[in-house]
Amino acid sequence: MGVSMQQDNLWQAVLGEIELSVSRGNFVTWFKNTCLLKQDGNTVVVGVPNIFIKQQLERKYTDLISQTLQKNGVSADTIEYKISSAASAAAKPSEDVSMLDESAAERSDEQALLPGTKAPARQATNSLSHTYRQGLNERYTFETFIVGAGNELAFAACQAVAQQPGTKYNPLFLYGGVGIGKTHLIQAVGNTIGAREANAKILYISTEQFVQEFVDALRFRKTAEFASHYRTADVLIIDDVQFIAGKEKMQEEFFHTFNALHQANKQIIISSDKPPKDIATLEDRLRSRFAGGMSIDMQIPDFETRCAIVQTKAQNHEIELPQDVVEYLATNIQTNIRELEGALNQLLAFCEMRGLEPSLSIASSLLSVSKTRPKHLSAKQIIERTARHFQVPMEDILGPKRDKDIVVPRQIAMYMLRSELHLSFPKIARELGRKDHTTAIHSVDKIEKESRIDASMRMAISEIKEHLYA
Repeated sequence: MGVSMQQDNLWQAVLGEIELSVSRGNFVTWFKNTCLLKQDGNTVVVGVPNIFIKQQLERKYTDLISQTLQKNGVSADTIEYKISSAASAAAKPSEDVSMLDESAAERSDEQALLPGTKAPARQATNSLSHTYRQGLNERYTFETFIVGAGNELAFAACQAVAQQPGTKYNPLFLYGGVGIGKTHLIQAVGNTIGAREANAKILYISTEQFVQEFVDALRFRKTAEFASHYRTADVLIIDDVQFIAGKEKMQEEFFHTFNALHQANKQIIISSDKPPKDIATLEDRLRSRFAGGMSIDMQIPDFETRCAIVQTKAQNHEIELPQDVVEYLATNIQTNIRELEGALNQLLAFCEMRGLEPSLSIASSLLSVSKTRPKHLSAKQIIERTARHFQVPMEDILGPKRDKDIVVPRQIAMYMLRSELHLSFPKIARELGRKDHTTAIHSVDKIEKESRIDASMRMAISEIKEHLYA
């Protein structure tokens, strides 16, 4: 059932008022992805994406919705909730999560060039107005970022850049695994500069969007307009630059944009999942420019920082978690802060739906279910996935070759067999076609030690695991 423009405007007005009267977490969780399906006399039908939101609105928020509708000129004796595909379509997944992101569902769908401005959805048009460009998210600030041992250097560098853009650490290049706060920090720089210099032209864009805009520029013969937009920025923030790999024309355009901004002492901030030297098929001239400023490895937060993230996140939902629950979550989810926040959200939603207080027993029960790994995972699958990650033939990993580009993947495969399947060293050796199990012992020990100091190796192992358990 279609929603008229009048109904849509009414519901947006209602949501705007409700957002001011409930916590940010509650608004995002229960209201953000709803819509008005029908307004017939004294009956209003609200579309919701799932049964959990339907139950919660029925139990706790019907009076609030009714009162807010009345403020907007609609008297509703009956408010019904219906699970609707229209509401589900509104629930777009997040593209990135910072340490203190409210939730995957909370990522704003607003697209803006600068904080506080809204833009309509993308429309097919023979122009480069690009009203669908992403903008800075005003929630990403230095004040809401939790600093720990793994990110304190990146935090300090970003603060320094925010105070002296274009003169200190230019370009600033942050790299590290998913969900550890890169996007939060680089946008915090933009928000700080924007708050201080209202007329500054601050552009934040993902590399994927940058590439799409360049394709559009070629298609509509608007390359000069595209170049002018980016080369006149005061601050250019590019997220996930690894996606530029392999795109030759795009790299050439970015090279010229980079040079124009750098020559004019304009600030360039870049994030990636790997250091410049490890971005495959990246032109040497770009690689050298990326590495010419300050490159910082953002590491996985330590235990204390993870505890602080959990506590702060829970407080955003106006909930105080018992310390044993905080420590349980921080201990059991170590490599990906997105997963840590997801587990916390799952716990809070479970308890709220049932009127329970979060406890260690509930957390351990939920987490053991959600973290159950597939029983069918085999040694062959681990070796195949490792070989595929390093683009090495599996027969070479299982064969006698001793080239470095074969030996390291082979050692990582042994390490994975030990860490994921807990195989004995003789069994690991046999799976990799080795006769002497001391090779397996040496390999596992070597990878364990090197992964502590080599960010690229940590990321490789993390990516292999993510693909195995996807």
